[in-house]
Amino acid sequence: MTAQSTITLSALDGEPAIRHAFFTRQGGVSGGMFASLRVRNYRFYASGQVVSLVGTWMQRIAQDWLVLDLSHNSPVALGLASALQFTPTLLFSLWGGVLADRYDKRRMLLLTQSGMGLCALVLGLLDVGNLAQLWHVYLLCLLLGVFSSVDVPARQAFASELVGPAQVGNAVALNSMTFNTARIVGPSVAGLLITAIGTGWVFLLNAASFGAVIGGMLAMDPKRLFRSARVPRARGQLVEGLRYVAGQPVLIGVLALVFVVSTLGINFYLTLPLLARNVFHGDAASYGMLTTVLAVGSLIGATFAARRVGRPRLRLVVGGALAFGVLETVAGLMPSLVWTAVVLVPTGLASLVFTTAANSSVQLSIDPSMRGRVMGLYMLLFLGGTPLGAPLLGLLGAKFGGRAPTVVGGAASVLAVLVVVVLLRWTLRRRARAAAAGSAGTAGSAGTEAQATTPTD
Repeated sequence: MTAQSTITLSALDGEPAIRHAFFTRQGGVSGGMFASLRVRNYRFYASGQVVSLVGTWMQRIAQDWLVLDLSHNSPVALGLASALQFTPTLLFSLWGGVLADRYDKRRMLLLTQSGMGLCALVLGLLDVGNLAQLWHVYLLCLLLGVFSSVDVPARQAFASELVGPAQVGNAVALNSMTFNTARIVGPSVAGLLITAIGTGWVFLLNAASFGAVIGGMLAMDPKRLFRSARVPRARGQLVEGLRYVAGQPVLIGVLALVFVVSTLGINFYLTLPLLARNVFHGDAASYGMLTTVLAVGSLIGATFAARRVGRPRLRLVVGGALAFGVLETVAGLMPSLVWTAVVLVPTGLASLVFTTAANSSVQLSIDPSMRGRVMGLYMLLFLGGTPLGAPLLGLLGAKFGGRAPTVVGGAASVLAVLVVVVLLRWTLRRRARAAAAGSAGTAGSAGTEAQATTPTD
């Protein structure tokens, strides 16, 4: 072991879980890429998610297109719709995490998924009836965000209850594969359906797709869930979770990267329609193509992630974020739609490597009793920055052109990696020096006491 490794390990004494996430790969239950699918409850969950997420991606494409139609191609309107959808995450996801630690996560998900399906149904009926106005879309985006602010932390924490802690990493990777498979199929289908039957029917199809995930959760056997002990209701639980995170600098570094990269970099629902429509003057099919090739890269990244066992090293989290930032910047500078699509494949791969590694490292390095609260904070940072980033990137697109949001997002991600690495190394070295000084002081004090009690000539 090198001197540098020794110093860093000493700095992390008292933080064993984070220390392992930083330097080691822990063994786990082997069983191949699809090990979690051997768990009955997870199979029901994943099956429902595949159908529902395809519908969700169809709606996302249709919603972006409807906003652009109603606003006469305004980037600011598109950014505002995104901000309204994710503002509740900024306000309520921490409390959603508290609720996930207190209550039955499966029942919470049944309620939130039903509410999200209802939002899709209302928007579809308004659109099909030619009654949809921009303020209707804004209001339903806000309501969808309210349900999502509770749904997302509960769903993230639910992964360990489906498969048990030994296979959380595999389950997270398979969830990403499911998500990105839907991201490939959904936009492609949406592009065709928007042209053929209009955006309204796409919303209605998404509303129907929620029946699959609700049916999957109802079919589960609650007795086979790997439930963690529920945290009794008490005052100060939210603050307790924040203090828990504040004492772990490596965890703070990962969360900081998640915040910056997701806020300014992973904003493809905003940047890709601007590239497709405002830069390359394409149609819904062009937008669907860009989204699809990005998802292909993400699916490849998820495939690699599913093969990993145990906690990912921090270097994988940092490397994934750095590669993503560089590739996104390059994608924003490509001269044609085809070359942009080509670069988006490795961009999607890098984004998935980063997000999966970050999610797994956080989930596998925290106390189970804190999982809901920490994942609530994780999702707050992952999604809650959108109300800040989306309007800013929309303004950049309006002032400097459709390429600007993509280029700025990639450059900001690279800068964030450099800052986090420098600050984290400085923090760990300072802790190592403090620990060494404390050990020396303790040894010196013990030696003085021994000398005082030893007889002299």
